[in-house]
Amino acid sequence: LPRSSPAGVSIVPTRSGPVEDLAINANGTFGVVTRGGSVSARSLLVASGVAYRRLGIDELEPYEGRGVHYGAGMTTSREMEGADVIVVGGGNSAGQAAVHLARFARSVTLLARRPLVATMSTYLIKEVTYNPRIKVHEACRVTGGGGTGERLTWVSYEDLTTGETVRVDCQGLFLLLGAEPRCDWLPDAVARDERGYVLTGRAVPQTTWTDGLPPADLATTVAGIFAAGDVRSGSMKRVASATGEGASVVSLVHGHLALEHP
Repeated sequence: LPRSSPAGVSIVPTRSGPVEDLAINANGTFGVVTRGGSVSARSLLVASGVAYRRLGIDELEPYEGRGVHYGAGMTTSREMEGADVIVVGGGNSAGQAAVHLARFARSVTLLARRPLVATMSTYLIKEVTYNPRIKVHEACRVTGGGGTGERLTWVSYEDLTTGETVRVDCQGLFLLLGAEPRCDWLPDAVARDERGYVLTGRAVPQTTWTDGLPPADLATTVAGIFAAGDVRSGSMKRVASATGEGASVVSLVHGHLALEHP
């Protein structure tokens, strides 16, 4: 069962499981339903992050953390000194990862399903294409891979235009496949963008503004419900910015509670 802090904040133990539903009650409170039970709250912060898409190739799963990486962390990039690496993805994150990895790796191959002009910023395309260590292959998808012992040593990919499968040496496979907010548990009253991210502040539909004014930057279309971090539409998708938003929302929650019980 959830317990309450002296400030009246409910803490739901992790064994309660993921949130499955949210009810907006007539008295302005919220009912959060989890697999392990439910809890009532006067205010709610949605900070559930995102779920990053996975490649879905079974033979590469054992090499996660041993050459296969979701994202491109600073420490992992430095481990690629002198290696041949592949970056999969066509968005800005993939382009930035390729440029960063090229500082350490002997070669970087960027694989994308679609033309980069459809998904990547122009300035970044120039950085990628002008870098002599980076090769770009569009209309391609990873099909397999393997290694010697516990480390990844090769990857195969298919040219979707010709149908040809290519096998290359590879010591690092960096996957930047995008993310999903998975906010299906939120009621329709909490507005989201076309990709499912929670709208806040000026991004919410103007029809929900009060007296022609938008809600606070981290406030949603439902009074008392706030959003912070990666789950929020337009967020930076960075740890530092998510941490800052989490700290900033505290005063908004207190302000909402003060309005209810001045």
